Amino acid sequence: MTRIRVAAAGAAVVLTTAALLLGGAFRGSSAAAPAPPAGSADRLQAGFALGDTAGLVVSLQHQLESRPEDAKAWGLLGLAYQQRAREVADPSYYSKSEGALRRALRLAPNDLIATSGLASLAASRHRFREALKLSRQAHALSPTTALTYGLLGDAKLELGRYQQAFADFDRLAQLKPSLAAYSRVSYARELLGRPDEAIAAMEQALDAATGEAEPTAWTRVQLGKLYWSTGRLGAAAAQYRAALAVFPGYVHALDALAQVEGARGRFGHAIALERRAVDQTPLPQFVGYLGDLYTAAGRPALARRQHALVDVIGRLFVANGVKTDLETALFRADHGIRLRETLALARLARTERPSIDGDDVLAWTLERNGRCGEALRYSQLALRLGTKDALKLFHRGMIERCLGHTADGNRFLRRALALNPHFSLIWAPVAQRALR
Repeated sequence: MTRIRVAAAGAAVVLTTAALLLGGAFRGSSAAAPAPPAGSADRLQAGFALGDTAGLVVSLQHQLESRPEDAKAWGLLGLAYQQRAREVADPSYYSKSEGALRRALRLAPNDLIATSGLASLAASRHRFREALKLSRQAHALSPTTALTYGLLGDAKLELGRYQQAFADFDRLAQLKPSLAAYSRVSYARELLGRPDEAIAAMEQALDAATGEAEPTAWTRVQLGKLYWSTGRLGAAAAQYRAALAVFPGYVHALDALAQVEGARGRFGHAIALERRAVDQTPLPQFVGYLGDLYTAAGRPALARRQHALVDVIGRLFVANGVKTDLETALFRADHGIRLRETLALARLARTERPSIDGDDVLAWTLERNGRCGEALRYSQLALRLGTKDALKLFHRGMIERCLGHTADGNRFLRRALALNPHFSLIWAPVAQRALR
């Protein structure tokens, strides 16, 4: 499962990983809300709304008008701004979050909420070296706080420090068995090529969601993606529909279900679902996939319009401090956009994020530029953990074939299709044709 999608939180990956706990849906009202309840910081840092996030922002702003020296309120406001970024895909909230969190630290230099909030913000912006530095500062302030181990592990994953990250996730699970812990353990197992064990951990995460709507919906989507990554479309779709049943209109479930419908060739239904996701939260990955659906449905003009919009949205993220090099390089390589320039971008991205995803994107961009000898080395690195990722296996197969290693290339293509015959709307058909 490829997780290098630009986050509206990115918060740390998932989906790049540091954004493991994406969530949130705009809940409307801008009227003042009551003071946030106990545990607000933990929930916001997990990536879930407390209710009406827009109202919470207004409430905190009013509170700070009369009490501008309240460091805790500034910290909560900074986290609430991050949640708004997740909910409406508006990266300008990241800049607002940074301002609020730094104001909190000026008032209370050792404030854990503000320090860990800045670590989450750095991860959301895909600035993982900065995220690691800030996570270490947060850990030093409170070595027994479970959250800091999640932040540390998220940043280390994106920097390719896998064994250290897995140790942090184990420590998190020991200190506080929870949705946050089990979902990270699940992702670690997925990276290590153990999908059934990853599913088992995500089922524990589902139990830990305790029936709350948004955490339950998020967890069901992640569980569905694990089924999707191993070709179990029916099981994946059932989880996505269950997510929508508990949290109607949940954008990540709409996007995921659109991919199932696209894989089944039901392009009209897939387009309708993806348009709902885009209209609510215009993330670049949603817009890009909508463009691919239009291409598959034989509507190239609409596809071009969506693909051009991806670039516009990407520039908005960059203007607000988000590093999108890796995601942009993959999108451009897939769509044949300015390939020589894209190769330079992929090299930079891999330097900043020396993970298996960084290796894979560079390998694929090299292949798309005809530099397959160099691509092979990075593709080998991308598969070094034993990850069962159909797209990475496909990339390796195409690189081998490019080098004239037809038998080896076909072996990787068959592995990709055996794992998930619908791994990519664009590339699965290419793999199928290559093997005829």
